[in-house]
Amino acid sequence: MIKNISNINLQLKEGNTILYPTDTVWGLGCDATNNNAVKKIYSIKDREESKSLIILVSSIEMLKEYINNIPQKALDILKESTKPTTIIYNNPIGLAPNTIAKDNTIAIRIPENEFCIQLIESFGKPIVSTSANISGEPTPKTFSEISEAILKSVDYVVNLQQDKVNEKSSTILKIEGDDIIVIRE
Repeated sequence: MIKNISNINLQLKEGNTILYPTDTVWGLGCDATNNNAVKKIYSIKDREESKSLIILVSSIEMLKEYINNIPQKALDILKESTKPTTIIYNNPIGLAPNTIAKDNTIAIRIPENEFCIQLIESFGKPIVSTSANISGEPTPKTFSEISEAILKSVDYVVNLQQDKVNEKSSTILKIEGDDIIVIRE
């Protein structure tokens, strides 16, 4: 296990925010079940709470704890996807209310990244994952592109893969009946 995961878990359990590398871009994160922690994320990003966030879970089993009715199409996409894919689900349960969109949906991704999986599994709950930028500013592709304002605002910076470069955020899909709608490619 990566040695600083226990320190990160302590931060998350205390309702603090983290800056961490995900399977896509550097992200701002917190306990996705803690309303106050999620409020801090919105404040750091200077983002309206009406704009929902992406949540990371470690597995389909964990996903089932927060989504009662996972469409078969979503399960098929998750099993076949070769790139980071976020799916928007209806009627989430057990998450902080301010993570959920006004239409009662939530965007969730299962990362394919050893660090993220270990972190989520050891924490035992979903973690918020939103790009590490002020709302409306470009998404940083490297740690060095993260603004000083973000670095000073988070409670804990994960010291891992700071040379990581990622050009792309995840694909976001919404399943409505038999239709798969691409929200972001």
